[in-house]
Amino acid sequence: MAIYHWKPLVDFYNIQREMNRMFDDYFHRSPEEESNITSKWTPNVDIVEEDQDIILIAELPGVTKDKIKLSVNNGVLTLSGEKPTPEVKDADCYHCSERFFGPFERKFSLPTTVNESKIKADFKDGVLRITLPKAEEAKPKEIQIAAE
Repeated sequence: MAIYHWKPLVDFYNIQREMNRMFDDYFHRSPEEESNITSKWTPNVDIVEEDQDIILIAELPGVTKDKIKLSVNNGVLTLSGEKPTPEVKDADCYHCSERFFGPFERKFSLPTTVNESKIKADFKDGVLRITLPKAEEAKPKEIQIAAE
């Protein structure tokens, strides 16, 4: 019989995180946003902070470059687009369909340390990489210590 360490705080944290996600999904959409959403699919995103940049990496399998829109307005980065629905032939008989299709939109509040005029994006093999350069004043500086 295996010994299992019960960590109640971790379990409660996971429950709280799921409840927060559920309420955020339900309550944080305006009626205008709700009417525009036909799919619950949103791309998975990683956000990594480096010394000089913040990197946002989004997985967009099956989406072509021309179907992706990226914009910045008032400190909010908006990633939107559409994943096309595949053609279904009369002879096709689905037993299971778990993939999501349709429009998507994600918004990210940018820290004030990001230089919005120098944002770059690259798209390759279904992965969108957005480079958000930090402003000069936000970059780490080394302070020299004077010797007596």
